[in-house]
Amino acid sequence: MKIGFCGTGRMGAAMVHRLLDVGHALTVWNRSPDKLGPLTARGAALAPTPAAAALGADLVITMLTDAAALGAVYDGPHGLLSGAVDGKLFVDMSTLRPDAIRALAQRVAARRAGLVECPVGGTVGPARDGKLLGFAGGTAADFARVKPVLEQLCRRVEHVGPNGAGSSMKLAINLPLAIYWEALGEALSLCVDAGIDAKLMLDLFSESSGGANALKNRAPKVLMALQGAQPDVGFDIDGMRKDLRAMAEEAAALGVELPVTGRALDSYDAAAQAGWGAQDASSLAAWRFHRAKAQRA
Repeated sequence: MKIGFCGTGRMGAAMVHRLLDVGHALTVWNRSPDKLGPLTARGAALAPTPAAAALGADLVITMLTDAAALGAVYDGPHGLLSGAVDGKLFVDMSTLRPDAIRALAQRVAARRAGLVECPVGGTVGPARDGKLLGFAGGTAADFARVKPVLEQLCRRVEHVGPNGAGSSMKLAINLPLAIYWEALGEALSLCVDAGIDAKLMLDLFSESSGGANALKNRAPKVLMALQGAQPDVGFDIDGMRKDLRAMAEEAAALGVELPVTGRALDSYDAAAQAGWGAQDASSLAAWRFHRAKAQRA
């Protein structure tokens, strides 16, 4: 299949590698073209604009930072919707608020094209290996068209409802994990003076009710951060801050309260202000522990 792909940050680039692995022809665009070298070296074609990435493509996938980037890529002077797109299918895999997706779906439909949203659970490693978890929103017919490709990116992909439903599911899925890294850091802080080996602490957490599923895979990253090193980044603290703000905004729009989420966001903001924003989100636990040590000094 000929696929246009816009947005090749860490996750987007990993997805492009995966799609190349399984035999698709990719044309890629990114706001920072310097990031495209490894992809073009593997045979992906370089597009100068989003519109050029869509030209001749059977399917167009976007993986973007936020609603502002979404608007620029789809609606800009050389955006995806600026050319002839009748009958074309777009798939947005960004993590956004549902109203941004519903509004985009209306603009895409006005151009006689289709939109499926499919935000995903997982980080760079699962994206590279085609083991993400996908939450698709859109019409059943459009989902059926794109499902074979999504199944090459995801170990499981589910059609959860109309446009917007996938975004709601993704924000809900991300919320407990975001809070967990803060909770783990607070829990470790209770042992700040106990002299317990950091690896032993994390091993015990992983084997107990105090360990989330994510800790089984990410404990080595947390350990590195506790020891003062910087682990590889799958999804950074700044990205989690963006998602937490989207959760808070969505809750406000719905008229529901997320008190714990708000407090967790305060911690992510404080960690970013302390220079940890580009570190893996799991490192928030280490930031909290190091902060406790500094408070005890």
